[in-house]
Amino acid sequence: MGSEQSMSEDFFFSSDTVRHTEPLRHARKVTFDEPLELELGGRLERVDVVYETYGRLNERRDNAVLICHAISGDSHVAAHDDGDNPGWWDIAVGPGKSIDTNEFFVICPNVLGACRGSTGPCSINPATSRPFGRDFPITTIADMVQVQRRLVDHLGIERLCGVVGGSMGGHQVLHWATKLPDRVRSAIAIGTSARLTSQALAFDVVGRNAIMHDSNFHDGEYYDAPEGPTIGLAIARMIGHITYLSREAMQRKFGADRHRPRDIPTEFENRFSVGSYLGYKGGKFVELFDANSYITLSLAMDMFDLGGAGDTLREAMRASRCRWLVISYTGDWLFPPEQSQDLVNALIAENKPVTYCNVKSTCGHDAFLLEDDLQMYGELMRAFLANVDAAAPPGQGDEEDPYGNAPTSIFQKRRVDYDRIVDLIPAGAGVLDLGCGSGGLLMRLKRRGHDRIMGLEVDEEAILSCVRRGLDVVHADLNDGLRAFADGQFDVVVLSQTLQAVRDVEGVVDDMLRVGRKCIVSFPNFAYHKLRKMLAEQGRAPEAPGLLRFKWYDTPNIRFLSIADFEDFCRARRIRIDQRVALDTEAAREVDDDPNLTADLAIFVISR
Repeated sequence: MGSEQSMSEDFFFSSDTVRHTEPLRHARKVTFDEPLELELGGRLERVDVVYETYGRLNERRDNAVLICHAISGDSHVAAHDDGDNPGWWDIAVGPGKSIDTNEFFVICPNVLGACRGSTGPCSINPATSRPFGRDFPITTIADMVQVQRRLVDHLGIERLCGVVGGSMGGHQVLHWATKLPDRVRSAIAIGTSARLTSQALAFDVVGRNAIMHDSNFHDGEYYDAPEGPTIGLAIARMIGHITYLSREAMQRKFGADRHRPRDIPTEFENRFSVGSYLGYKGGKFVELFDANSYITLSLAMDMFDLGGAGDTLREAMRASRCRWLVISYTGDWLFPPEQSQDLVNALIAENKPVTYCNVKSTCGHDAFLLEDDLQMYGELMRAFLANVDAAAPPGQGDEEDPYGNAPTSIFQKRRVDYDRIVDLIPAGAGVLDLGCGSGGLLMRLKRRGHDRIMGLEVDEEAILSCVRRGLDVVHADLNDGLRAFADGQFDVVVLSQTLQAVRDVEGVVDDMLRVGRKCIVSFPNFAYHKLRKMLAEQGRAPEAPGLLRFKWYDTPNIRFLSIADFEDFCRARRIRIDQRVALDTEAAREVDDDPNLTADLAIFVISR
């Protein structure tokens, strides 16, 4: 019986499993009597805000982190003690967790328009002494943030250490960072966008129509009726749940037993297992949420629009003055990674400090609320918040990778080329490091005093290492190009020990020369005499410990170029070679005598 119960609980488990209707024992309420003028017209004479706080505000009052919830969330982001009910983000917020309440003073308010204590459609309208219902004015993300700003002022906080949120909560983060830039030191935007896709918008339209065409909706005035629009609200939530899951997650959850639905009481079709799941979730949501609030909040999310990709979005992001962490999920088709990348590209174009990671996940949009990928996105948040104001002190993070090797590096020992590359970069230069690995080169530059440095990297673990060091790094495949970067945006662009793993060599080098005033390229020289000997005398693919440690079948190196080859490449494309450094890394020295034979690594400084 216990096993069957466990399987059933796993079947029905989702991001809203922990949500409940019990009283919020630690919630506080503040009433603002000053009228609130709303963005699209309308006015609220007074506003109630229910909120919860965790941890302590320090003496400098600079450790506050505001958490903005998504459409079905509330102020109860986490349990306050062992006797408290779990919160909707218990996995990420609390003592020692990703957002550590031993370090930060966490604030989570219920948004304007919601139904868990803050002013919303089910609140009493002072003009009528009845619930607002259909008379509740149209509310926007800007209105929600305006109320949050009043709360932050009430708590005596001048500037937030961070604002964090996913989905609709991410929209609030974007508004804080772009419209109240002096109030925010860092922004963490998770699974969100500058505006919804037309597909996402369509799902919300259908959900609202399901509610408004329920026979018990009564044009929004159902609070005194025997029954509210429960069927419509349940259907809206069922539609929502479909969009929160990825195709892989649905197949994993329902594929094996699609013809064995769970035996649950439901008014909805229960022929298939996915039907029993959706019927159960829809029915449970009706107990938690108000239909008018669902309409209000979903409409606010749908109206949010910072512009599509391009100049409009760039202009919107231009006002921000904070550090950014943007996180997306590969399996999220409701807020697809491309939309996060649009945000990141706009920030890059405006020279804003931004870190981005597209977390590999099969959990869909729900990923940011589930434990499955917490080891990556949770640790990114922890590391980012720990380094909001400055990079990690010298030595921090070095224990993970003392040599800063990229995944494509052929070297196991100290990256001697990094030492030489640093010497080739002018003091104070802005540097873009392509294939930056765990940030070994960037860390050297930061310690030398370079302020404007950024890395591009394809490996998630390496990105996390960079964030732990306080470095800005963007998740990107070099073969997709550097379209986000403007001509001459950096003084120096570096590609170290990665050229041999690049598919589109010509495209990458052309992009480097466009983005950087000077470019530095380093690569292993496959004409090195020891490698020649191995192939010529033994008839085997070159392999050497510490130099070329890969087997022929698992090597990331798809190009086997020599110093002479690269010189020919530059000559044919009229690329100027400003400097060449040839190294024998085994002897840790420069070589001048026949470098194409005696050097195992080459560094070129090139320009147009």
